[in-house]
Amino acid sequence: MNTNTKRDGTTSRARGMVRAAWRGLVLAVVSLPLSVLCLALSLLSIALVPVGIGLVTTPWVLTGVRAFADWRRVLSAEWGGVRIPPAYRPVPEDANPWTRTFTLLRDPAVLRDLRWLPVDMTAGFVTALLPAVLVLYPLEGFALAAGLWRTMAGGPYAEYGPYWYGFVPVDDQVSALGAGALGAVLLVVAHRYAVSAFQAHFRLTRAVLGSNQTELAERVRVLTETRRDAVDTSAAELRRIERDLHDGAQARLVAMGMDLGTVEALIEKDPAKARELLARTRQSSAEALTELRELVRGIHPPVLAERGLGDAVRALALRLPVTTEVNVELPGRAEAPVESAAYFAVSEVLTNAVKHSGADRLWVDLHHADGHLRVTVGDNGKGGAVVGAGSGLAGVERRLGTFDGVLAVSSPAGGPTMVTMEIPCALS
Repeated sequence: MNTNTKRDGTTSRARGMVRAAWRGLVLAVVSLPLSVLCLALSLLSIALVPVGIGLVTTPWVLTGVRAFADWRRVLSAEWGGVRIPPAYRPVPEDANPWTRTFTLLRDPAVLRDLRWLPVDMTAGFVTALLPAVLVLYPLEGFALAAGLWRTMAGGPYAEYGPYWYGFVPVDDQVSALGAGALGAVLLVVAHRYAVSAFQAHFRLTRAVLGSNQTELAERVRVLTETRRDAVDTSAAELRRIERDLHDGAQARLVAMGMDLGTVEALIEKDPAKARELLARTRQSSAEALTELRELVRGIHPPVLAERGLGDAVRALALRLPVTTEVNVELPGRAEAPVESAAYFAVSEVLTNAVKHSGADRLWVDLHHADGHLRVTVGDNGKGGAVVGAGSGLAGVERRLGTFDGVLAVSSPAGGPTMVTMEIPCALS
């Protein structure tokens, strides 16, 4: 049993080493030119602000820099497990170029993005490439030991002296075997530290892009807005409940009372008519009970209170007209308000997918990691979902914001659509 466990741990670490090397290589190759391009365009555009050209170009360039930084934040969370929450100030959509430009330039988060670009193209590039170097460089040592040293250290290159592999001068088979031994040592180091070296890149990114005391005030402002939205949402929900009670169950109960009064008057004069009214009253009572159950389910589903978020989402999926897969990995339960917010957020996203995506398959994944409840809802529909005013996703974002949660949407044209929601919470 212990042997199998050790073998599994070694295999898992080897996979992590290879994955870190591959991802680090891709990240270094892709990010370096993008960082250089973003910094060059930003400096050029800002320099042209005094002559007026920069007023037009700077908002577009800085928006691109923000998008690039946000992409790196996503990679930090998904590849390195390092969360870097954004804290950008809103830019009025109808603002003139002057206002847009200087709103962006006065935003501490944007200025931090600009400071991060030169760090990313230097220290960031090195730390991203380091795992790949640790994994690939030993292969050269093994190749030298296998006979490649004759090509590298002999022939037309002999006049330049021995070929150096690290600190080992390779000019014969014995020194080549030394290079192979050094490669083996480096591979052991890579096996142990490649993943940590890759995570160091994301910790460096967080150190530069992460928020400070200036953003704390911005966060307080955002939380104030979300609290106001929560109050408005609660008031609207109370009005909906009152309207549903008045127009539905209450109206049926009033009609039932009138029918029972008529039955009392007819029970001796016209028993057949009285029995007919009693049957109709019994049907009305069943319909009123159904409406009350639906209303209660809309406030807080009983299955959510009794069995938790996972089973509540499974029950929700069973009622959908589209095939829905649900995967739940929750070792405990969150607080009731968090579960309720997550449940209704999932319900809203699934409802939108059924109505608008044209999908024939939906899937939901719920798990808890790093102190966050993470819910992913996907579909194989036509894509094109956006978070904007008037959309259902905007309401979901406001609902999650009450609990300091976030929502991210990936929905390219043609699909698939992935909606990811995160709420900080602890499980009991």
